[in-house]
Amino acid sequence: MTAKGLAAIVPIEQRSVALEPRPGGIFAGRFLAMGSPCEVLAATPDAEAAHRLARRGADEAWRIERKFSRYRSDSAVAAINASAGQPVPVDAETSRLLDYAAHCHELSGGLFDVTSGVLRRAWTFDGTDRIPDAAAIDALRSRVGFGQLLRDGPMVTLPAGMEIDLGGIAKEYAVDRALSALQDAGLPVLVNFGGDLRANRAPAQQPWQVGVEKPAPGAAPAMVLELSSGALATSGDAHRYVERQGVRYGHILDPRSGWPVRGAPRSVTVAASTCIEAGTLSTIAYLHGPGAEAFLDELGVRYWCIR
Repeated sequence: MTAKGLAAIVPIEQRSVALEPRPGGIFAGRFLAMGSPCEVLAATPDAEAAHRLARRGADEAWRIERKFSRYRSDSAVAAINASAGQPVPVDAETSRLLDYAAHCHELSGGLFDVTSGVLRRAWTFDGTDRIPDAAAIDALRSRVGFGQLLRDGPMVTLPAGMEIDLGGIAKEYAVDRALSALQDAGLPVLVNFGGDLRANRAPAQQPWQVGVEKPAPGAAPAMVLELSSGALATSGDAHRYVERQGVRYGHILDPRSGWPVRGAPRSVTVAASTCIEAGTLSTIAYLHGPGAEAFLDELGVRYWCIR
């Protein structure tokens, strides 16, 4: 499993929120965070109020990006990865995310593994045809294994040479945190970070209309879903992949082999009460490859798969 978000850092000078009117009395505050286009939609005729809400949501996204990005030398993740086998103290928020990562690891039978991010040293999913050498992948596989991450109260110990990457849960966590930060405004709000989203309630006129894109950049939506409240998250290979001789290799890696998952749907969208739950289930389903639908059927959740 590799990261779905936190793929880049937005420079401070580019951290602005642009307000855009939408049909139906909606304002959208748009910004960049966690390597994704993001927006906070508010059903209100008050442009200033909508902009304040969007800025509050953006500030929370940027806070989580600063704290959990693997690209920052001063992040909590960087401190763990640079510890070289020495115990590192973590705060309560980081500890809760690691607790959740442990839950995901157990739920997935080991397929969802936040220590598998080290495999990105071999893989670069940039749309080219570059496939890494099998020996390079095999050399990294010994550095993958959630069971090697040790925790004792607030202390975390990660063996030298290993890394954690919380990008697979941090963007969805940011959506939930941002929506929570906006609840006191009393307005219908939808938070959308790179296609992973959550709403508190629907506008008066109709439910939120959410397009699920076809697994090809720039294509028209494959379907439009109605959302009154709750969350939707999608995992797939539309944006990060390599392709050689007609074979497409998506960016979600099987930690057991170090290679991209084969036989999975092109995209998996899951509905849940929180975005972090929806994102987790969509990723774990994708990791099940040909068994994605069977995994979700067993859980009894609402989902949409595109093959």
